[in-house]
Amino acid sequence: MTQNFALDRSNAKIMGVCAGFARWTGWNVLAIRVGLLALTLFALGPIAILAYLLIGWAAN
Repeated sequence: MTQNFALDRSNAKIMGVCAGFARWTGWNVLAIRVGLLALTLFALGPIAILAYLLIGWAAN
């Protein structure tokens, strides 16, 4: 994780936040997307959606 976080618009589905996080950490982008979906549905709800949008806006 020597590089800074940045959106990955080439692999983006919505804003590129999950793809950027996957590139930044070296994890699989599908695992990041499934994890975010699970957190949204079972734990955080609208807070996760708001956090996703804020990260997408701030990293832009």
